[in-house]
Amino acid sequence: MADRRRQLDDAEPAGHSSSQRLCAATREALDPALLIRFVADPDGGVVPDLARRLPGRGVWVKADKATVAQAVRNNVFARSLKRSVKADPALAERVEHLLEKRALEALALANKAGLVTTGFQQVDELIASGAAIGLVQAGDAAEGGREKLARKFAAVARAAGREAAVVTSLSTEQLSLAMGRSNVVHAALIKGGAAERFMEEAERLSRYRLGTATSRGPENAQDLEV
Repeated sequence: MADRRRQLDDAEPAGHSSSQRLCAATREALDPALLIRFVADPDGGVVPDLARRLPGRGVWVKADKATVAQAVRNNVFARSLKRSVKADPALAERVEHLLEKRALEALALANKAGLVTTGFQQVDELIASGAAIGLVQAGDAAEGGREKLARKFAAVARAAGREAAVVTSLSTEQLSLAMGRSNVVHAALIKGGAAERFMEEAERLSRYRLGTATSRGPENAQDLEV
């Protein structure tokens, strides 16, 4: 019932598919996967609804940091909701932090499910076997090791007719905390629901930081580097 009410409350762009939503800041009609939904909380604050489950009228904004910041500056939320609401000036940074948290939680779940391999040698062997669906490398790692694994992963994926999804948007400290072990620099994932969810969350974070929400959908995770 709550989902149905939410769908009725959220505006759909006239002349477009019912699966699309209108970005309140840019007026672009986009797939919901390329947008972030915001709602007003009981105190009149604007909160991101990243899971798209909160009740009430939603305001959809293109899922990139610059557009969210623009929406705050231009008072887009109050106009769209037709009521007095207050958007935190740091809302764009808050959304980035939440997206990062979702990605790390998804990685931790994938690790618990036994879908993640760590360590340079172990990752290199997994890539060579052709079983790796994604490569994760700490953004603060030395470039030499990162480039060697990335090139090999790209070659193996290309030979198999697959996209080479590489995530470099997380630090060594973040990866280590998510995996529950020290000094995690290189990791690779094998096929499984939890691993695929992490890759989706990592791409969502990457799109948000890079501002590529109009050019790449969730099914094309070729380059997630940040």
